[in-house]
Amino acid sequence: MSNIDRITGTALPLRGDSIDTDRIMPARFLRAITFSGLEAHLFEDDRREADARAASGEGKPHPFSDPAFANATILIVGANFGCGSSREHAPQALFRRGLRAIVGDSYSEIFFSNSVALGLPCVRASRDVLEKLTTAIESEPSTIVEISLSEMQLTAGRERHAISLPPGTRESFLTGHWDATGLLLREPEAIARVAERLPYVTGF
Repeated sequence: MSNIDRITGTALPLRGDSIDTDRIMPARFLRAITFSGLEAHLFEDDRREADARAASGEGKPHPFSDPAFANATILIVGANFGCGSSREHAPQALFRRGLRAIVGDSYSEIFFSNSVALGLPCVRASRDVLEKLTTAIESEPSTIVEISLSEMQLTAGRERHAISLPPGTRESFLTGHWDATGLLLREPEAIARVAERLPYVTGF
C-alpha cells in the first residue's frame, strides 16, 4: 500500500462543464481486453475536431494535444466531470497518461469512486479558484502546482488555495487504505486460512 499526500507537477487545464466519459474515452475503444494503451485515445474525437480547427487557423489545439501540457501530472476541470456512463476506462486512461490528481468543481459519483480505486485524488476547488488556475496555467504552462491532502491546500506559483475532499476519502489516501488490493495482500496468512475452508478452492 502507498500513502498519497503531496502531488506536485505541472497542470493541464481543460475548460468546460459536464464533460462525460464518452468524450473522455469514446465507446469504440471499450472493446479492448486490457486497459493498456487507452491513454492514446483520450478525448480522441474532441481532439480531432479541435486540432483540425487549429490547423486551419481557427483556435488552439486541444489541451491533450498541446505539447506544452504533455508532461502534466495534474488535471484542472470544471463541474460534473466524468458524468455519463460508468466506464472505468476513463479514469484508467487519465491515470495511464501520467495524471496523478484532478482539481475540479464537482464530479460524477461513479467516476470519483473509480478514480479513488486507482489512487487518483479528485479534489474540489471553488469556481473562482478554478478560473484563476486555468487562466494562469494557460498563460504559463510551466507553472508548478502542488496539492497537499494533509493540509487541504493547493499551491500554484505564489498562490495558495483551499481545496476539499470527503473526510473518509482523504483519510484513505493518507493511510494508504484506498488500495484495496494492497489491504488484501497485507495478510496472506489470513487469506490462506479462508481459502482452505472454501470447497471451490480446495476441490472438496
